[in-house]
Amino acid sequence: MSLVERIRNHEARIGVIGLGYVGLPLVVEFARTGFDAFGIDVAKAKIDQINSGKSYIPDVPSELLAEVVTSGKLRATTDFSVLANLDTVNICVPTPLRKTRDPDISYVVSAVEEVKKYLHRDQLIILESTTYPGTTEEVILPILVETGLKVGEDFYLAFSPERVDPGNKEYKTGDIPKVVGGITPNCTEVASELYRATSIETVAVSSANVAETVKLLENTFRSVNIGLVNEIALMCNKMGIDVWEVIEAAATKPFGFMPFYPGPGLGGHCIPIDPFYLSWKAKLSGFEARFIELAGQINGSMPEYVVSKIADGLNRLKKSVNGSRVLIVGVSYKADIDDIRESPALDVIRLLSYRGAEVLYHDRLVRDGHEELAGAERVSLTKEILSGVDCAAIITNHSNVEYGLVLEHVPVVVDTRNVYKNVKSDKIVRL
Repeated sequence: MSLVERIRNHEARIGVIGLGYVGLPLVVEFARTGFDAFGIDVAKAKIDQINSGKSYIPDVPSELLAEVVTSGKLRATTDFSVLANLDTVNICVPTPLRKTRDPDISYVVSAVEEVKKYLHRDQLIILESTTYPGTTEEVILPILVETGLKVGEDFYLAFSPERVDPGNKEYKTGDIPKVVGGITPNCTEVASELYRATSIETVAVSSANVAETVKLLENTFRSVNIGLVNEIALMCNKMGIDVWEVIEAAATKPFGFMPFYPGPGLGGHCIPIDPFYLSWKAKLSGFEARFIELAGQINGSMPEYVVSKIADGLNRLKKSVNGSRVLIVGVSYKADIDDIRESPALDVIRLLSYRGAEVLYHDRLVRDGHEELAGAERVSLTKEILSGVDCAAIITNHSNVEYGLVLEHVPVVVDTRNVYKNVKSDKIVRL
């Protein structure tokens, strides 16, 4: 029986390497739809949690995870030798930027080296980790063909960008169409069959290079538009215009306009990082991606602007940042999730601490133990705590926060997310 037939009959054995915000929802989706699925990760703590049916990813309910684990449809392991018996392998490992803003694909290469050890005929390999155009063809393919197997005939290789939006209650992994681009047309077709077997809509493109660029365009689009609206916010501040009112009115146009909103900066594993993968690759081709770089500069400067707003608020009280108690409300990179990767709150905390402030933070979703938050004190939102704070800054607009209590007891509040949209108060300093 061919690989495509095994996939269509749900008899293929599926593997996912990397069990984070992308990999765990994906492997659970495979298991939920009837495949025998195997999750592979080097972190034993993750493996133990999965095998006990306890989810560490908010988008994967523990009840669902426990169901597929108990049924035997999902097994997790740190042992890469299971790859020898798998029909398909999805690679979902991190792809961060180095401090020099060069792509770091070391996790991808490590995963592919493991795959190479166990690569066999009629096996499908799909990279889902966000990366620069050319990675699948120029980095992964040369490693795998060292086995002597021929791509498109003996094994299949494709790229399908992850499109996970953590915390999105409307669109989960199974609801989002998958762009698929293979090294050969056969590779594209086999990879598409895998996603179709889980009822995920697929969009086939002509190559892995195109698929890699699709992902970068999606997030660069957001980065550039957020950069634009952040610049508009800075401009409106100078002119005494309410940027939030401007955006709300502009959004009533039924065509030709899509609302984006200003904020304290960009965070997460995609939007602050992915555009620089594209601009880095463009530089190698002799092209300067000016829009991307400019948007990155504007978005990257927003935490400093927030700190200046905090200083303005403290000036109203005839106080300086140095020696003041400043409360940061929300430290994850977006609302209603627990992920602090690249969060602008971390930069705001660092800048305030550097200027001599005593920094407190409140975030019910973010767990203890993050080194990045070691310089700030975690607090609850009580009247006693709030009454002892000089200024509060709302960085992440979680839905479970008593914003009215904050405004009632804190002398000045910097609102970077427009949570006090319809509130008139001299205490509020707006972005």
